Amino acid sequence: MSRIIVLGGHGRVALLLAPLLVARGDEVTSVIRNPDHAADVEKTGARPVVADIEKLGTEEIADLVRGHDAIVWSAGAGGGDAERTYAVDRDAAIRSMDAAEAADVQRYVLVSWLGSKADHGVPQDDPFFAYADAKWAADEHLRGTELDGTILAPGGLTLDEPTGRVRLDPDDRGEVSRADVAAVIAAALSEPSTIGRTIRFGNGTADDSLPIAEALQS
Repeated sequence: MSRIIVLGGHGRVALLLAPLLVARGDEVTSVIRNPDHAADVEKTGARPVVADIEKLGTEEIADLVRGHDAIVWSAGAGGGDAERTYAVDRDAAIRSMDAAEAADVQRYVLVSWLGSKADHGVPQDDPFFAYADAKWAADEHLRGTELDGTILAPGGLTLDEPTGRVRLDPDDRGEVSRADVAAVIAAALSEPSTIGRTIRFGNGTADDSLPIAEALQS
């Protein structure tokens, strides 16, 4: 059994992730900003903790995550406002990594996006630029830590049914169901070979995809 804390615990992916972890015997803490979401989290089998990651300092986040075996960053500002996007997707994410080191929580899984690269190609005057820029900064910070980090970079998220299969390094939009993203996170947490890697993925056909566990080991 592992003690896993999910930051951004009421997100659609996080709500699908928690029951997968609980079903295999993990103890899950889901951090949420809105206390009204606690009942939704409890239905997944996770323990809700109300805390606004955007406003917590590094020491406060360290107190929150201390004693856990792994952290999953699945939080996000949701786009729309550049200032808040930077505050959550970049600054709060980076503070959580620094907090993980301070609290000696070595395992850290960061949910990023498929296009997160230095040359992401999003123009600065595009409303999506803040997200692309913030995600790249967070990814790079994790790579510079001593944490056992994994960056998971899915393509466009859908509400499709899970397939249990993914295609690595897609050169298109890499659309992928949220349920499969949740399954990839769960598998990555227990697969040591994912440490130190950035894994870009989407769904695919039976001909060009692999079962999730096999894909993560390849």
